[in-house]
Amino acid sequence: QAQLVESGGGSVQAGGSLRLSCAASGYTYSRRIMGWFRQAPGKAREGVAGIFTGSGNTHYADSVKGRFIISRDNANNTLNLEMTSLKPEDTAMYYCAAGDYGFWDSAQTYTYWGQGTQVTVSS
Repeated sequence: QAQLVESGGGSVQAGGSLRLSCAASGYTYSRRIMGWFRQAPGKAREGVAGIFTGSGNTHYADSVKGRFIISRDNANNTLNLEMTSLKPEDTAMYYCAAGDYGFWDSAQTYTYWGQGTQVTVSS
């Protein structure tokens, strides 16, 4: 059964940190690419970070480079996103996703999606 369940969202002041986690079923955790996307009200969903299962290569949106880290916890089938130096513009619903074919930052690459977890950063 394909399943992705996010957790770890919340409210934080600018400059703070949060860690998002995504618990995955074995099937989704073995997909070729896993990623984090976010969507703010009135804006398109955008890729934040992606990680390739086989190589472990990671990719980041320019807006989060140096502040966010994506990682896999293979012992627990969990995808993580460490977010530091948070800014008000990081406020969005964050989604975990898994897929097999395409570019890491294209939503069309991902077949499986979680329900999302809200991140709110106040100034």
